[in-house]
This record gives sequence, C-alpha cells and structure tokens, in this order.
Amino acid sequence: MDIFEELSRYNVSRETYKKLQDFVVLLSEWNTKMNLVSKNSLSDVWVRHVLDSAQLVDYIPNNVKHIVDIGSGSGFPGIVLAILLQEQNPQAHITLVESITKKALYLKNVAENLGLHSVEVVNNRVENAVFKNVDIITARAVASTDILCGYADKIGNKNTEMLLLKGRSFADEEAEAGKRWIYTREIYKNKYSDDGVIVRIKNIRMKK
Repeated sequence: MDIFEELSRYNVSRETYKKLQDFVVLLSEWNTKMNLVSKNSLSDVWVRHVLDSAQLVDYIPNNVKHIVDIGSGSGFPGIVLAILLQEQNPQAHITLVESITKKALYLKNVAENLGLHSVEVVNNRVENAVFKNVDIITARAVASTDILCGYADKIGNKNTEMLLLKGRSFADEEAEAGKRWIYTREIYKNKYSDDGVIVRIKNIRMKK
C-alpha cells in the first residue's frame, strides 16, 4: 500500500504527511521508554494506527471547534486528528485527556515538537476534569460504550457527538449501554480493520 496515496483520500498534503512521519519517529523513540503500542503493531504502525485514526476526519464537520479525545495514550486518534485538522480546520481545538502522567508528558512533547498549537493535554481522569463547549468526543480502545456515554453525559451537552473506533465487541457493549442510556447511532465500516467499526453516537441521555 502506498501510504501517501491512501492518506490523499483524506486531503493530506505532503507537508502534513511529513508531520505524520515525524510523529511516527517520536512514537518509536518514546516507545522504547514506555509501552505506548505493542512492538508487533509498531511494525505496521501506518495502517494499524495512523490510517485507522485518520479515517475519522471523514465524519468531522468543518465547523467543529472543540474535540476531546479520551484516553489519548499513544496519540491515537487525537494526535493524528490534530495534525490533519491543523491544515484542514485550523480553528479546531483538540483536548487530549490522559490520566497516566508519563504518557501525558509524552503527548505534550509530541505536540510541542510538531508545533500543534491547537492541542491541549489534560493530565487527569476525564470524570475529574472540566470542559466547555465540547462538539465531538473521540475514543479508541479506552472504555466500554456504557462508560463513554457516562463521560459524554458529564462533559458534553445536547449537541455533543461521540466518534468511537470499536471492534467486534461493540454489539455486546451496546446491549450493556442500552440498560442505562438512550441514544441514536450510526455504524460505519472501518476501512483498515476487518472486524472494526466506527460508531457515531448522539442525543445521549440517561434512562429515567
């Protein structure tokens, strides 16, 4: 697969591609100090992580101003979205929420090195943090749909949407979430994972 050609589907310029390459270098360097991604997935980082994250831009409207990425960890999808949106939607502010201090330091280092001025790193648990005017919440391999709905109910508003990268367990998660939450959702196929899906959830409210 020609990675740049594939990224071109998401209107990625050569300059943005170079920034993604720099991010992968930083990820590899920091991965020797802490467990950000598995060594196996690092060998296929462009498809397993970068492209997997990049595809979310297709579901982010141009007028979005604030995205909160929960459990940002290694920077997927938050850092990838910040790099892509820096060119495509420079008004978008991206908050990366990471409770593990050393991973938060890594994220701050990446944002600084790549000149991602729209990125803010919050070293806290999402339930203990305060956010304003959240348009979209993103999450990848962080928590169940039930828990994420709880986070959205706390930090979002009636217009806040979630974009979740989920795997084969989503159907079971949705059944569990349905016990406490009411929401509308759309499911899209993940282009880079045979059993993966992208889930857009909105109109989240707790059952009475």
